[in-house]
Amino acid sequence: MNQEKDQEQNRVLNQNQEINRDPKEKQEALRISAELLDFLQASPTAFQAVDQVRKRLTEAGFHELYESLDWNLQPGGLYFVLRNESSILAFRMPEDPSRLHGFQIAASHSDSPAFKIKANPEMTEAGAYTMLNVEKYGGMLMRPWFDRPLSIAGRLLVREGDNGIRTVLVNVDRDLCLIPSLAIHMDREANKGHDLNPQKELLPILGDETAKGHLKEILADAAGVKPGDILGHDLFLYVRGRGSIWGADREYISAGHLDDLQCGFSNLTGFLKACRDGQRNYKDTVPVLAIFDNEEVGSGTKQGADSTFLSDILWRIAGAAGLEGGAFRRALANSFMLSCDNAHAVHPNYMDKADPVNRPLMNHGIVMKYNANQKYTTDGVSAAVFRDLCQREELPLQEFTNRSDMAGGSTLGNISNAHISLNTVDIGLPQLSMHSSYETAGVYDTLDLIRLTHAFFQSRFSDLGGGKFRMEN
Repeated sequence: MNQEKDQEQNRVLNQNQEINRDPKEKQEALRISAELLDFLQASPTAFQAVDQVRKRLTEAGFHELYESLDWNLQPGGLYFVLRNESSILAFRMPEDPSRLHGFQIAASHSDSPAFKIKANPEMTEAGAYTMLNVEKYGGMLMRPWFDRPLSIAGRLLVREGDNGIRTVLVNVDRDLCLIPSLAIHMDREANKGHDLNPQKELLPILGDETAKGHLKEILADAAGVKPGDILGHDLFLYVRGRGSIWGADREYISAGHLDDLQCGFSNLTGFLKACRDGQRNYKDTVPVLAIFDNEEVGSGTKQGADSTFLSDILWRIAGAAGLEGGAFRRALANSFMLSCDNAHAVHPNYMDKADPVNRPLMNHGIVMKYNANQKYTTDGVSAAVFRDLCQREELPLQEFTNRSDMAGGSTLGNISNAHISLNTVDIGLPQLSMHSSYETAGVYDTLDLIRLTHAFFQSRFSDLGGGKFRMEN
């Protein structure tokens, strides 16, 4: 019976259409994957990830705006705004703002599950070790954190002058600490699994007993500030080491933070390419790149998708275009969002964990995600619009649903729609080991999402009324 079940699972798995790739496309996929690895290496936390986005936008001619100041938005102008240094929105004004038709929005998130450093973290154990007191951030796989070189990154808030405070990003760029596992001799049942206690078993060693009190000095030295000027911090552990491209034909990429910086990087790259191309097709739409923090903990922060960040910025764009309430809402009706967050690829060792039919594979196309309880926003309308766009761009498309007896997570689209309601599709790139410290995805999938994002930002969505819709590009 089990053999028949396995044969049926293999039959369903292998019915996915084989994707034939041009050799030149392989070289482009490898080039893009190497660039993605550079981006990930420079992004150990959400703060560094958003700073990388900021630098690339600035190099491309975008101007930084501040929410606390007045804006003077020019036709065709390129702009971006940060909130909390960990979320970012970038946009291009239409050449004729008075005719603003709608917004084309691609959203992803900057954060990943990790261990966050608590206040007053240094502790002495056994009279011989300085340990760091940490807590879980997000729904993480904890076992991959054992026995790996770790370090600390994030941000410091430091005193500036008599009354000022400024943010300084910090990355202690060396092997700094480690979480040791317990030897098999002391836990003969270790390979049978047991619940891990993060307060007891997941605390990293910083150094011997003489290291206590040195953490602030280490951080200050890495940030180039004085220890006494540090007033606050948001700091996380991260796993050291560069990601890799591997496989018999170099078809896979593995690294930390693929969920969701693979989508964020792809959206950014497609967005910049679309902006370089100019408003080739439509001069009355606003392309918007949105990267939110705190998705892994529910998005309920001032910088998360459940905040007013997106709505605040869209209102200010509309105001600069001279749109009042009714006209702004008409523009929202003619808007579309890609909610981009990675998806689960079917696991070859756990095929029974996947839906019987909708079983995405790495390197076989972008994934469109559905959930009957609206954890994902995809519905018949947004699915049809997105499928049509993929077909016109000749990009492979897969579909994902959870098993009916397994709960799934939510993402950005349904949360942000509570503040700005518009047609939204939930998509992602298929990956293995989601929420591990070292995740795996396909090298072609980044390239596919870049091409899709570029086409999307060059498009124009319209709600024609009477249940009729159109995406032109």
